Amino acid sequence: MNQHETYVRQSIELAISAARKGNHPFGALLVHEDKVIMTAENTVIADNNSTRHAELNLIVKSERAFPPEVLRECTLYTSTAPCLMCTAVIWNAGITRIIYSVSYESLSRLISGGQNYISLDQIYRLLGTEVEFVGPVLEMEGLEAYRLWPGR
Repeated sequence: MNQHETYVRQSIELAISAARKGNHPFGALLVHEDKVIMTAENTVIADNNSTRHAELNLIVKSERAFPPEVLRECTLYTSTAPCLMCTAVIWNAGITRIIYSVSYESLSRLISGGQNYISLDQIYRLLGTEVEFVGPVLEMEGLEAYRLWPGR
């Protein structure tokens, strides 16, 4: 098993944990120097706040705990390719390595809105920032978390 798969599986486990708590099934983690330094789950339902996505929660917690230079050296692993809102937060934190499980295309087939998405790599290109954007990784495993999505 490669390193990406190990961390992507952890992000999927976080997504499953979020869903079991009644939230949307999304999870994310930050890796610095081959060590997980922060994890987060989606808390949209628990916090009654539509912005409480896993990636946004992760960046908020991480910015409080680590200096910007550490965040810029991190790789973000996420159970699903980040949305536009989360992409802006990730970009602002200076993170340029993002590995994901479920693709935009697969997610768009599961939720309302169809093929309406702007990908993280498109946004980074528009902002003139180089990015390593890898995925989907273990997408079939990642899709399993959606079976637990409350109210879907």
